[in-house]
Formats: sequence, structure tokens, C-alpha cells
Amino acid sequence: MFRTPSGGAGHGTAATDSGLMSIGTVLNVLRDEFPEVTISKIRFLESEGLIEPQRTPSGYRKFSADDVERLGHVLRMQRDHYLPLKVIREHLEAMERGEAVPLPTVGRQRDGEPALEVSEAPMAARIAKAELLAAAGIGEQELEEWESYGLVAPLEDGAYDAETVTVASLVVELGRFGIEPRHLRVMKAAADREAGLVDQVVAPLKRHRNPQTRAHAEARTKELAALTVRLHAALVQTALGVRLP
Repeated sequence: MFRTPSGGAGHGTAATDSGLMSIGTVLNVLRDEFPEVTISKIRFLESEGLIEPQRTPSGYRKFSADDVERLGHVLRMQRDHYLPLKVIREHLEAMERGEAVPLPTVGRQRDGEPALEVSEAPMAARIAKAELLAAAGIGEQELEEWESYGLVAPLEDGAYDAETVTVASLVVELGRFGIEPRHLRVMKAAADREAGLVDQVVAPLKRHRNPQTRAHAEARTKELAALTVRLHAALVQTALGVRLP
């Protein structure tokens, strides 16, 4: 469970007397392991109920060591297991209740037996436009520019897939190095081609009359997506002659 607010922490800096940290300090702590994390991402995870930092009387966020550990756990589940936030939240809540729950996995286990599948419908994980803008820390003009390049796209009802937050955060981070959204069209085109290849593989399963076979298509898609992402990362690292941790 979360600690009760203690109050009295300093503004915008680490509160050494209470052991609480500002969001900037937390960012510096996490970036050793998660270089892509941003303040906007931390705020978004808070808005999704995955963390609950304390607040000073002036409204500044103050994070305990437990909060930082929880944040790291959430980020690892996203990075290493490709789990949606809903599944991560349910897993953490079960842990808080003292339940011994295995970490959900996506795809199939090595022995060929079906693993625990994430059954979240694609339409369930979504955010409103205002939430996306706030989480990414951008304005409507920037979002419109990204949409014009195909980097992000709204759903039919005007909302956005929750994964768009990750895309937006990465676009912002790349911008810090002078890489503009128009430069990223080549990455979007490559991603579309990779997705098309996966679709070709699973298309026969999706068209099958057997409901179980169609359900297996979703698990196979996630498995292939994970392998594709890993291969893409390995190819980029090889081309650049670098090795990421």
C-alpha cells in the first residue's frame, strides 16, 4: 500500500530529511536503466493509477523509494514483456493484496503450451486527445504535424491507442537530438512493412472458422511482433556498430 502523505517536503528538489524525491530526481534515477523515460511518461503512469506519489501543500509531487521501485517494475513489464497498462495494474494490485501471482506473458511458452494470454480488446486501451497532449507535453499543432507524417493517427471516435503515448514520447526525445518528425517517416514506412509481413503470416488463422484458431491468431501476432521488434533493434545496433544495455 502507499504511504500516507507526510507533508513539509521542499519544492522541486529531493527532500533529504524525509527521503522523498522530486519528479526530476526520480527521472535521473530511472534514466540509468530506462533512458527513454520522460517526466510526461511518469505523469501519465500516475494518471493511469499505476503510481500514487505524495503531494506537498503546494501540489508538488514527492516520490518515496517504494514509488521509484514500483515505477521501475512498471517500466520493466512494458519494456520486457510488452504488457498493456491494464494488465500491469491488475498484476500490481494482486501483489499488493499479498497474492503470489506469476507475471503474465504474451505468446507461447517454449514447451509449446499456450501461455497466459492477454485478452484485452484493442479498443479498450485508449486515451483521449487531451490526455495524449498532456502525457506527451505537446500542443495540437505538433500533433497535427505528426499525423500528417503518419506517425500517429486517431481512431474512428477521435481517441488514440494508448501506445500512441509511447510513440509521442519517443518522437519528443528524438527531437532533442535534432531529429524532426519528417525524418521519422522512413521508420514509419519500415514499421508498416514489418507489420504487413506479420499480417501475411497470421491472415490464414484470422480467417479460420474455428474460434479457437482465430483466438490463437492474436497470440501468434503478439509473438511475431515481439520477435520483429527484437530483430529490428538488433539490426539497427549492428548497422551502427553499438551494443545497448
